[in-house]
Amino acid sequence: MIKIGIVGGTGYTGAELMRLLARHPAARMQVITSRSESGKPVAELFPNLRALVDLNFIEPAIDSYRDCELVFFSTPNTTAMSQAEELLASGIKVIDLAADFRIKHIPTWEQWYGATHACPALVEDAVYGLPELNREAIREARLVANPGCYPTSVILALLPLLANNLIDPKSIIADCKSGASGAGRKASVGTAFCEITESVKAYGVDGHRHLPEIREVLQTLNVDADLVFTPHLMPMIRGIHATVYADASGPADQVQSVFEDYYRAEPFVDVMPAGSHPETRSVRGANVCRIAVHYLAAANKYVVLSVEDNLVKGAAGQAIQNMNLMFGLDETAGLEAPGMLP
Repeated sequence: MIKIGIVGGTGYTGAELMRLLARHPAARMQVITSRSESGKPVAELFPNLRALVDLNFIEPAIDSYRDCELVFFSTPNTTAMSQAEELLASGIKVIDLAADFRIKHIPTWEQWYGATHACPALVEDAVYGLPELNREAIREARLVANPGCYPTSVILALLPLLANNLIDPKSIIADCKSGASGAGRKASVGTAFCEITESVKAYGVDGHRHLPEIREVLQTLNVDADLVFTPHLMPMIRGIHATVYADASGPADQVQSVFEDYYRAEPFVDVMPAGSHPETRSVRGANVCRIAVHYLAAANKYVVLSVEDNLVKGAAGQAIQNMNLMFGLDETAGLEAPGMLP
């Protein structure tokens, strides 16, 4: 059994990690930390975990994780970078679900996150935890930067097109929608029920923190890649729907087979039949990105529709997928559950 610590167990991604790990065949949670809920039983805060997680929250401290083999950071940005060095020096592997290690270019990270990076030397060693792109590097990693939820949906939509030079890499537009859980569990007016119900709004139009992350990853495939990225808040709890546009280059008659061939061996990417329109509800609770590709002949553009659960394939599920790779397990272990309908 892999002995697991979770730093920050009271947020939505922390709760989702616990839900998925509770039934994992090769992982055992040892430590769940929370400053605000220290001393309380986990199941008191999350009754869905009664009889599954028999632990109390404790104060976060390095000594708390000494018996762990892996620590997940399900915490706000800038938390993991203050503790990762000491954990790694103790032989403990780290997966950060926040953004501390996602962007390799430190000045760009500091510009977008408004902080001085505490351990820039570790950033180069961190592996970007998108298995469909970096599987072999993840297997050997001791520090994994779990991708953002929007970047996962957008990058997976574009990988086959960029890898096969099927688009103008400067023409990409990503129009993305997310459920309110993407904003976290902390109460705020902007995500209150009465504020988001029966309404849709864009945000971060002039710049969102996931933009430089997406751009940097895409440029590892094509140095000219760039995009316009506009996120929207939807009146739903879970889910991301990315509609990604790009100008086509070359013949488009084989694009469906290009996507099917590219993702044929991927356990958590589902390429739907030609003409399909994936729905966010079909991936709710599942570690799956469901994709459909369309070609608009009159405009000579591709439109790729990409849906995922922002808390699972967009966060906790993908983190466990990375854990499985890091410890030589079956990549699908603990992640086989299908989406929930209705």
